[in-house]
This record gives sequence, C-alpha cells and structure tokens, in this order.
Amino acid sequence: MGSEDGYLLDNRRREAGRRFDAFAELFDPWTFTHLDRLGIGEGWRCWEVGAGGASVPAGLAGRVGPTGRVWATDLDTSWLTGPGTATTEVLRHDVTRDEPPATGLDLVHARLLLVHLPDRAAVLERLVSALRPGGWLVVEDADPALQPLACPAEEGPEGERAERIRRGFRALLAGRGADLAFGRSLPKLLRGAGLVDVQAEGYFPVTSPACRELEAATVRHVRGELTESGAATDAEIDAHLEWLAREDVAVTPAPLITCWGRSGES
Repeated sequence: MGSEDGYLLDNRRREAGRRFDAFAELFDPWTFTHLDRLGIGEGWRCWEVGAGGASVPAGLAGRVGPTGRVWATDLDTSWLTGPGTATTEVLRHDVTRDEPPATGLDLVHARLLLVHLPDRAAVLERLVSALRPGGWLVVEDADPALQPLACPAEEGPEGERAERIRRGFRALLAGRGADLAFGRSLPKLLRGAGLVDVQAEGYFPVTSPACRELEAATVRHVRGELTESGAATDAEIDAHLEWLAREDVAVTPAPLITCWGRSGES
C-alpha cells in the first residue's frame, strides 16, 4: 500500500508476530487506558481495524462481554489466532475498498494503520460512517518526525550505527508512501471528518525490553531492504542485532499519538 511495491512491513513475514507481541507489551496498557476512559463496557459493538495481532480484539471482547460484539479485520488475518468466541468475528477486509463490516457502532479503533495507507482521508470517512450518533473513533499513529532519534542518550559507534539504520528504515517507509509526521495531524483530521469532543495525547516509551525487541524485530523484518538501499551492510546489521540484545541498551520507538473524537448526535 502506498507504492507499487506494497506495504513494507508485510504481515506474512515471521517477524511480524514478534512485532505484534512487542506492540502489545508497549502500547496495550496505553490504548486501553484511553478506551476505558471513554466508557467501553458490556454490550458495546466495536470494530478493530487493521488488527494485526490478537491482543486488542481480545481486550475488547473481554470488556464488551457476551452481549457485545467485536469485529477484528485485516488484510492478513493469519496472526488473529486463538479460540473463537461468540463475541468476536475475524474478517479479511481491505479498509481502502471494502465497506465497514457493520454500522451503528459504539467504537471504531485503529492503531498504527492509517499512516501506511495511500488515501487516509477517504479511509477516515469510512471509519466515521460506521459509528452510531455519539459513538467514538480512536485513532493511534506514530509520528517519527516528532522525535527522530533511535537512541537519544547513546553515543559512540553503536549509537551512530543505530541512528543510521533507523534513518534508513524511515526512508524506506517514506518511499512506500508513509507520512512520517502523520500523528500530529490526527486532531485536525478528526475534526475535519465531523467529529466533536476531539482530544489527543502522546506516548513516548524511552526504553524497555519491549522497545529493544520491537527494534530488533523490525530490523530483521526489513533486513533485505536495508541492505539493498545501502543503509547498512549485513555485517553491520548483525552487529546491531547483537548490540540490541544487551540489557543496558536504551532504544526508543517513535512517539505514538492517540486521538479520539465522538460522532455528533443526530
């Protein structure tokens, strides 16, 4: 999506599962703090868009209970595994083309999705169209340009190499159509889509084991593209991955901007 070469972080690669696990550890507590604050509970009807892994759909299902409903959709549903429930329906779905799986929804949530899509405004309108009057849209996306460093406190050759690899990765993203300053635009976009009570907050984990795991999984995921682009050699990537395995390394992901707004009453 975004170029003839397709989505850079293809879910069919095995490293995608490690990325989803790291996302869950890093971001699920932040995500559900916001969803709980909006009042999600028994009987809610929710759509998790571009779900990727199973953690957010499972968290939604646990909150809406047997009287609620969760639709978990993605182009590739292979990571949406686990016991099936009467509450959750998993669907292969292209949000850039397909109609919403349901309408009149209490909540539509998308995390780390829109930044990769070619026509974000049209997709946002589709998400808003699925809400009931008073329903909530919550969009979370990265803003790499807001804080571009991989290791803000790291100096020396390892830190320089980490920054060069991170710059190479972001150049690959931009080449596939990703907007590296997208997160900060979410409040304006949600207001432009007619939502009210729009607010936003940013989350910036500085370092943790999950931060290092996410960085390592991402580098493994796009290793071929990094070497082909000249961002790093195989030997440099091997050394970088070995360095990331150390507990004293502080590596950071991009800030995550969480924005939410409510559909106006009819």
